[in-house]
Amino acid sequence: MDNSLPPADELALVDRELARLDARRSQLLARRAWLLRVLYAPASPTAPAPFPPAPGARPAAAGRAPVADSTPRSAQNVLLTLGGTLLTIAAIAFTLVSWGSMGIGGRSVVLCAVTSAALAVPVALLRRGLASTAESVAALGLVLMVLDAYALHRVALPETDGAGYTAVAAAVLAGAWTAYGSALSRLRIPLPVAVVAGQLPLPLGVLAAGGGPTAFAWAALVTAAADGALILWTRPAAVRITAAVGATGLGGWALLTGGWLSLTSPWSGTALLLASAALTLYAARRLPSLAVAASAVAGLATVAAAGGLLRPAVPADWTVPVYVLCGLALVSVWRPSADPSAPATAGDGAAEAGGRLPVGVRLGLACAGAGVAALGVVWALPPVAVGLLEPMARTTEVWSGEHADRALTSFPGTAVLVLATAAAVLAAVPRLWARCVVLALVWALLTALPVSLGLPYAATLALQLLTIAAALASAVRPGPLTRGLRRPEPSEGPGTPKAEPAAPAPAGAAGAPGAPGAPWGAWAPSRPRPQAPAAEPGTVLGWLAYACGLVSVPSAVALALDVRAATFTALGALLVLLAGVAVLGTGARRVVAACAAVLTATGLVVAVAAAAGWEDHWTTLALLLVPAATAAVGAKARPVALPVEITGAVVALPAFALAASRPAFLALALALGGVIAAATAVRPERRRFASWTAAALFLLATWVRLAVWEVATPEAYTLPVTVPALVVGFLRRRRDRDASSWTAYGPGLAATLLPSLLAAWTDPEWPRPLALGVAALVVTLLGARFRLQALLVLGGSVLALDGLHELAPYVVQAVGALPRWLPPALAGLLLLAVGATYEQRLRDARRLRDRVARMR
Repeated sequence: MDNSLPPADELALVDRELARLDARRSQLLARRAWLLRVLYAPASPTAPAPFPPAPGARPAAAGRAPVADSTPRSAQNVLLTLGGTLLTIAAIAFTLVSWGSMGIGGRSVVLCAVTSAALAVPVALLRRGLASTAESVAALGLVLMVLDAYALHRVALPETDGAGYTAVAAAVLAGAWTAYGSALSRLRIPLPVAVVAGQLPLPLGVLAAGGGPTAFAWAALVTAAADGALILWTRPAAVRITAAVGATGLGGWALLTGGWLSLTSPWSGTALLLASAALTLYAARRLPSLAVAASAVAGLATVAAAGGLLRPAVPADWTVPVYVLCGLALVSVWRPSADPSAPATAGDGAAEAGGRLPVGVRLGLACAGAGVAALGVVWALPPVAVGLLEPMARTTEVWSGEHADRALTSFPGTAVLVLATAAAVLAAVPRLWARCVVLALVWALLTALPVSLGLPYAATLALQLLTIAAALASAVRPGPLTRGLRRPEPSEGPGTPKAEPAAPAPAGAAGAPGAPGAPWGAWAPSRPRPQAPAAEPGTVLGWLAYACGLVSVPSAVALALDVRAATFTALGALLVLLAGVAVLGTGARRVVAACAAVLTATGLVVAVAAAAGWEDHWTTLALLLVPAATAAVGAKARPVALPVEITGAVVALPAFALAASRPAFLALALALGGVIAAATAVRPERRRFASWTAAALFLLATWVRLAVWEVATPEAYTLPVTVPALVVGFLRRRRDRDASSWTAYGPGLAATLLPSLLAAWTDPEWPRPLALGVAALVVTLLGARFRLQALLVLGGSVLALDGLHELAPYVVQAVGALPRWLPPALAGLLLLAVGATYEQRLRDARRLRDRVARMR
């Protein structure tokens, strides 16, 4: 090796570099230890040195700071947790399993010694800054204290009642742990554990004294009140969180017990609920962050208490209305200002300071009352569901009078009262959402009214039709519910002065671009972002009313099917209403009404055919009048032309299905459908799709007619059509090179290939499939040679299907002769091969698709 320095000099240079690296490493390690001591060492009057001592220097014994082990290292925490857990398990095993192997003196000495050591060791550990280790040992000491209490009961007090002893032991342990945690304030475990132990004395003491559910609920409520005091007047976050969990659990138990007692023992339950509500409301006033939730719970308890007192004085059907009225009375505490966006004035603050409930408390109480009212509305909804769905649950034939001879299922009339009360209360709220809810409640009220009051058949149907008429009328002009609504964005009137442009904000102003208070200011645009226009109240309410009316239409039709005259009356009335909306309405509601009118006309045609006793094939010819009418309407009514024509085309499908039992009439129906499509193709905007549809229908009609005539050689009828069609297509391609091959050759080829394919699949002889395969092969090769997509796709598809039909018996025979495991194995190998070359196969498929797509 050729070196620029002699070996001795280079060795000295390497040694110097290594020494320098070692010195730098020692300096960085010392700096790291000093940073850890600054970050995690306990606060002390003596400030840490501004710089770590030099490497190798001996620190002074008096000024040396303890090394902290409470670094947030996950490995260290895991080790300490596992160590404490193992020690706890060992102590429990010693107490429960190995206890009998020692005498009474030895057992007492061992437990006392171990517990004392476990409680004393954290003091020394904290002095040395080992906070994490002290936490683990302290947790072990707390567990040993519980075991000491258990051992004392088993040895010295075996006759003592278990619940009473547990209550006393929990109280003693809670006091001891509180004192221990207060003395060692740096430990985070003892105080929360003391709070947990403090949850047990009162409830267990009540159980030991033989108290019932009421006494236990009161004990839980008192304990929850003590937890609330800890939440309000203690500082450690762990203690407050633990107390909050305990207060939630015990307070919730007290509330549930109070609610149950309000149904069985009203006065006891009322007292418990009111006490719970008072405590929760006090906590809501003292804790603004929890004001809404806590006051909502208080409001629910108040409503349950008031309803529990009033419930025995009213009939059973009036129980829910009583609770709803109590909830609505609680809603009255919420009285917002006229303009919610206006800032609070000094008068408002003085009123609140003078005793008015805070906004959060009032909002929570109002939400509780509104929630009770909403539950009452949910209770009143079954009559609505019955009014909508029971007519559809038909068990007999139409026009049998199933629902006309009896009233619908009866429900309490108070359900209607609840819906009406909720609608009346919300009608006074000048907000869009309130008007929407009012509209939905009015619709539900009208739907539930016949069920709750047991109205006769004629009155029920008339009420449904009137409801639908009123709802559909909303599509013509806005209803009166929109009056008095506050617009989302007020528009400028003719006399309103034009707003002056805002002055640019100074460079240091909050929210200005580049300001320190606006982190995104540098990226904000200079112009305000335009906002999307808000929906008009009339539009929202109109759509909601329109949707309610459409939901009621199927129910009204199903109810009208009980009586023949009612069927024609209902369908005729609905047709007039929907046609009127389609003519006079605006926007999308007009389109929906037009499509619904087509379906209603279809039902009317079916009803006429059923009343006249027509057979299915004659009904098919009658139903074809609907697509014919929609095609005529589509030529005039341009805004609703396409949806109406599509609906008419959909109606033609079941018409064809009805004629399937009579193939001759099916061919006639298909031909008539082709005539309708051909007439529609006269219009330029429908020419492309309608012409293809007409050709397909005529072709299907031809095939069906050939099948009816039992023609065994369809080529005799299709080839005379195919040859002229191909000639015409060839001439068109010569004049127009941009014409598609599907337009030029597709219809002609399909007219022969597809019927021949169907005949070949049912032909047991071999000449037809062979001739068809040869013809399809020739068409495929011509398509590949001249790059014609129609020839390639049609010929290839027919060739593949024909070959599959011919090879299928042999494939089945070969598969049956193979071992059972071989086909799955071969399939697995194929999948593996494809998966291994997936990217290449995908590229090949894309390349093939692109090549076919480039063809004409």
